[in-house]
Amino acid sequence: MKKRVLAVLAATMMAGAILVGCGNSSSSSKGTKHSAALVTDGGGIDDKSFNQSAWEGLESWGKSHSLQKGINGYNYAQSTDDSDFLPNINKLVKAKYATIFGIGYKLDNAITTASKANPDVNFAIIDSVVSNRKNVASVTFKTEQSSFLAGVAAAETTKTNKVGFIGGMQSDVITTFQKGFEQGVKAVNPKIKIDVKYAGSFTKADVGQSLATAMYNNDEDVIYQAAGGTGAGVFTAAKNVAKNGKKVWVIGVDQDQKADGKYKGGNVTLASAIKKVGTAVEDLSNDAMKGKFPGGKTVTYNLKSNGVGLVNDNMSASAWKVVQSYQKKIEDGTIKVSPK
Repeated sequence: MKKRVLAVLAATMMAGAILVGCGNSSSSSKGTKHSAALVTDGGGIDDKSFNQSAWEGLESWGKSHSLQKGINGYNYAQSTDDSDFLPNINKLVKAKYATIFGIGYKLDNAITTASKANPDVNFAIIDSVVSNRKNVASVTFKTEQSSFLAGVAAAETTKTNKVGFIGGMQSDVITTFQKGFEQGVKAVNPKIKIDVKYAGSFTKADVGQSLATAMYNNDEDVIYQAAGGTGAGVFTAAKNVAKNGKKVWVIGVDQDQKADGKYKGGNVTLASAIKKVGTAVEDLSNDAMKGKFPGGKTVTYNLKSNGVGLVNDNMSASAWKVVQSYQKKIEDGTIKVSPK
């Protein structure tokens, strides 16, 4: 009889161990558990821009569900080079994260490859569209709309009628920032000159600083940067110029970059064209947790859905009023902003 009782207890303990091992998909007294992770591009989670926004969104999601950073919770894998993308994704797959985000269009091929090899894992790609994959959700943003407002802000602020745009790497995604900005500037004043330059990288702050310094020396007094980590150099250049008594501005990108423009004696951040990557990451993680992951679909965020927008950091009241009037026209369809 004693042996029989011990056998039953052993079987019960084994069943419990099996349930614990399936923590990603089982329910507990605290509710359904889920795990999610992201793979950065070269910028890293502290880039004060795109990747940082994504990570903050994932952290917010994890903490709101009482999850811990790490296995069975939320995490990230840092990429320092494009060759890191697929190995990082595979590492997260092996660690059994249920939903994996690729942050940026450059991870398109890696997400496509991994999704084919792992059909039971949810994948999401930010700023690109992966077609014909039922386990991949594609997330896009109408950044041309927020960039249009950045153009309006620049046009309403410039004293020299010369403004600049600095992009990271030239691509379809970054082109939407450039084209939206140009349309916004021209909508206010077609005579304003727009200088466009690309750094060829999202991680070279020194190149961003050099390009911006040249623009400010050419009397371009407002620069809109869509350059990731390279954009840090644009802020450095602006602060150096401002410290010497010349009034210049930077328009930030992806997150509110007001703090990046602060220096002793002032602030060079005019406004920030925000892109709520963190909101998208949090939304899709919640959808996946509820069993409603939008695999095979494209999810688009725009001005009307509050997925993109312009934050007023140091604009004049009159300039901000003009920006708001243009925003209403975009939202009601009176103005259609082209991404190309």
